Amino acid sequence: MSFLNQIEQRRTIYSIGNNVTLSQAEIEQTIKDAVRLSPSSFNSQTSRVVILFGDSHQQFWNIVRETLRKIVPADAFEGTNGKINSFAAGFGTALFYEDQAVVKALQEQFALYADNFPVWSEHSTAIAQFATWTALAEKNIGASLQHYNPIVDEEVAAAFSVPENWKLRAQLVFGSIEAPAGEKTFIDDAERFKIFN
Repeated sequence: MSFLNQIEQRRTIYSIGNNVTLSQAEIEQTIKDAVRLSPSSFNSQTSRVVILFGDSHQQFWNIVRETLRKIVPADAFEGTNGKINSFAAGFGTALFYEDQAVVKALQEQFALYADNFPVWSEHSTAIAQFATWTALAEKNIGASLQHYNPIVDEEVAAAFSVPENWKLRAQLVFGSIEAPAGEKTFIDDAERFKIFN
């Protein structure tokens, strides 16, 4: 399969389950390889990942649920709870972090580019997230990228012994594909591209 075919196969899959055919070890290695091989500015390698399976995966989504219960109006919570249940039904979750200590060290070492390193860190995590998502899709594992940070950051850090210099950026929940993604539409190329000779 070509790289573009792999990108095309990577879709947001909301209907996931825990009926994966890969072993936990194979999934772990896929995530590690995807993140390790992802480029970063100055080869900073700022991306960090906490991979959750089993009870830990459930614990994370329970933290999200109970955090949201405190802020979502009671009459609207049923829909929110259903969404969290759909994520909890998956096989695992990869929490993507960026190591702020590395970012700060680079800012100090290369003062001329200091303002850029936080931006480049965001680029690094986005690339790592995309690479991981695509690598899982290639292995027929569905996923969706979620962003419940920063409202869960403190409790999640305590629950999973996350260093305080790691900043949570996104959560990739993954599992078996129980229903395909919906149709994807694209804006007109004329609105998106300019080509000059």
